Amino acid sequence: MLSSAPSWPSSSPGLPVLLLLTRKGCCLCEGLEQKLRALDPPLALELIDVDGDSALQARFGLEVPVLQVRSGQGDRQLPRVPPRLAGASLQVWLQKHGFSGQDA
Repeated sequence: MLSSAPSWPSSSPGLPVLLLLTRKGCCLCEGLEQKLRALDPPLALELIDVDGDSALQARFGLEVPVLQVRSGQGDRQLPRVPPRLAGASLQVWLQKHGFSGQDA
């Protein structure tokens, strides 16, 4: 079973959720999580520890952080987030790559 933190904030049924694949002790993962949590309006964000699932660990290895969008159509991986993006620039990047936090 996947090890994950609770969604933040609670997502509404039908709304896409942003998944952050991460691991403990990953400073890039922690930095991206902080940037995502600082966005306004807040996003539905779920953390998944890849080390808690051998299939995820084998697939993503040291590639974390990885962002995916979970919607009614399934999970879709986003491109790697440029590390200098934050705030409004990060929000625009997410929208450009298909995550607006609105109905899928």
